[in-house]
Amino acid sequence: MTAARRAAAWTLLVAGAATVTLAAIHRSPATEMPSATVTRGTFTDALTLRGEIRPVHSIVLTAPSSGGDLQIIELAPSGTAVSPGDVVVQFDASAQQRTLDQKRSELKQADADVAKAEAEERRRVQAARADLEQRRSALERARLDLAKTEISSRIDADKLKAAVTDAEAHVKAAEQIEKGDAESAAADVLIGRQKRDKAASDVNDTEHVIAALTMRAPAAGTVSVLSNSRAGAAFSRSAPAFKRGDRAWFGAPIAELPDLRVLQMNCRLDEADRAKVDVGGAVVVRADAVPDRELRATIRGISTGAKPDFTTWPPVRNFDVVVSLIDTDPRLRIGMNATARFELDRIPDVLMLPAGAVFQNGGNTVVYVLAKNRVERRPVTVVKRGREQVAITGQVREGDRVSLTDPGEAAR
Repeated sequence: MTAARRAAAWTLLVAGAATVTLAAIHRSPATEMPSATVTRGTFTDALTLRGEIRPVHSIVLTAPSSGGDLQIIELAPSGTAVSPGDVVVQFDASAQQRTLDQKRSELKQADADVAKAEAEERRRVQAARADLEQRRSALERARLDLAKTEISSRIDADKLKAAVTDAEAHVKAAEQIEKGDAESAAADVLIGRQKRDKAASDVNDTEHVIAALTMRAPAAGTVSVLSNSRAGAAFSRSAPAFKRGDRAWFGAPIAELPDLRVLQMNCRLDEADRAKVDVGGAVVVRADAVPDRELRATIRGISTGAKPDFTTWPPVRNFDVVVSLIDTDPRLRIGMNATARFELDRIPDVLMLPAGAVFQNGGNTVVYVLAKNRVERRPVTVVKRGREQVAITGQVREGDRVSLTDPGEAAR
């Protein structure tokens, strides 16, 4: 076969294929293609975010900052209703109880030592005072004897003067001894009392530590046991909740008592969508566990700066968004997953189609209308494009069925 004949044959083949393709576009049965119906109504462009239901006001019970080995022996299950004073978490206090018994024994011994020191103080002071009184009496007698020197000999007078001098010296010595014994005994009593105060302080501190190992509800609420972040497997994004037998660390959040009357939803907004939403905007929230009800809400706050989100890889940057729920439901619980729908735009009385029903063909925007045994390509104009729907005008009418796939691509 010559080159000219081969070229002619190839041209005929391409033309035949094009004819078959066009015929497939115009004659494909409508029932063979996925389709959607053109509707008329209010076009709403919305942004959907996933998040978690959280309380606006909540009390978090954290492990005490002292107490040694913090092993949980009692823990109220999640969902338990408690009143003020009810026990929520109980840690093992056996080691602290042994310490308390020892400290109380030390306090008892310190009390006995103080009593002994006080008795010794009284004895020593009384003995010193009795000796001082005797010395003073002797001095008085010596002075009386000296007063009789007028009728005595000179030698006897010198002896009496010497006796008075000795008695005065003995009185001064007794006064110093009495003062020294009193100060020494008082010092011994003070030391004993300081030891007793230290023992009493140790007992008081240990009692406070033991009391802190029993975590009670400060207010009425419903218990929500929190996750034990140190119990999860390495590189795991989720951690199991605390349970009996777990060991906690100082300051670890164990349980939460949320106020279920006022709830909010925490979610994350991609930085590309930040300019589309504002504080105060209306939101509709639907909790996964309460699918039969939509809850009105409003945007209460958006973080001023974007933060990296390492739950995805590569990490993206997003903003923290707080949605305040206007409506509530008794079935809602803390930590439930929910979806928030943010309304971005609204156009009334317009034709609408799913976004996947609009195609580009030769630089034109078209839809493929399904007739009885034909597929008609008709040009349209996109008025507004949303994530799920598009608002259009053009050669279509309400009720027309359009293909969700490009018939030409499907035929080829």
